[in-house]
Amino acid sequence: MRVSGGAYDAPMPHRNALGYADLTPQQVLDALDAVGLRGDGRILQLNSYENRVFQVFLEDGQAVVPKFYRPGRWSDAQIVEEHDFALELAAAEVPVVAPLLLRPSADAPPGLRLLPAGDAPTLACLDSAEARYRYAVSPRQAGRAPELDNPETLLRLGSFIGRLHAVGARRPFQHRRVLDPRRDGRWALALLLDGGFVPDDQRAAWQGRCEAALDAVEAAFERFGELTLLRLHGDCHPGNVLWRDDVASSGAHVVDLDDAFMGPAVQDLWMLVSGEGEAAAQQRRLLLRGYRQFMRFDERELMLIEPLRTLRMVRHSAWLAERWADPTFPLNFPFFGTSAYWSEQAVQLQEQLEAMQPASG
Repeated sequence: MRVSGGAYDAPMPHRNALGYADLTPQQVLDALDAVGLRGDGRILQLNSYENRVFQVFLEDGQAVVPKFYRPGRWSDAQIVEEHDFALELAAAEVPVVAPLLLRPSADAPPGLRLLPAGDAPTLACLDSAEARYRYAVSPRQAGRAPELDNPETLLRLGSFIGRLHAVGARRPFQHRRVLDPRRDGRWALALLLDGGFVPDDQRAAWQGRCEAALDAVEAAFERFGELTLLRLHGDCHPGNVLWRDDVASSGAHVVDLDDAFMGPAVQDLWMLVSGEGEAAAQQRRLLLRGYRQFMRFDERELMLIEPLRTLRMVRHSAWLAERWADPTFPLNFPFFGTSAYWSEQAVQLQEQLEAMQPASG
């Protein structure tokens, strides 16, 4: 596989997680005050494993959603590039919730820095002796899960992704992750084994199947040949796409591009398909019919669905391992690390191995 795209910018190192893991309501209000958004005291913490996200009501009656970024995950340049992509999509009338432009308040603390996406400041960095955190603020936007058993919904979802990709194809990311199947898979495997996350009674079986599955992933991408990459949403599963009947022309919108990266178009399509066999094939046909209204699609990319699914499985386990020191993760994923979990993973990897076998003839 030969790819070209932006360089991978390493994330900033952990310096001080205080002000992130232990954010208090007053710190959230103070952070908003620093950029001229004065809350009325009503705060609701929203569900997010990766970042700390809140809904805050302002004194003027509006509601905003500040997002405090997990330290060490993204560099400043990577976050700003995410914001720039969102603003570019919004300017093209693709339904995304773009970050608000921020301005320092008259009494902003001296440790406040605002970093621009293009010419617009969207990322706030607040640095003090007690804490350092980076945050962005967006308008509140509600929605519901799309009805994926509705053919019209699938057509409109496909057209939404096509519009997003038409903008994404204009230019590459320079700092965010570029899909590299070998690097991504082997990094996850090494993290899980070197960190001792796989129990001894399951290590040999899981490792053997994982290595075989990653070999099959790499072979599939090699068979594919040169891969066209574009800027993607990156984590486009039904839980990350919201539906509103009043969103112009598509019905779908996204509120977050936190996982945006450079990859093949099919990455933003395959997770929207459920089921197997002809039912799944019909869903893909409807998605692609909508998609092709705005973007060409290389049918050969369909052969990458199972390799991409396999990569996602292994990387998900590594993601849990990376976050295990965060108390939120053992609380919400108590099964991770158990023998039963790794036994099930080994079975699923064997199933993926079979699904990735090249078609004969």
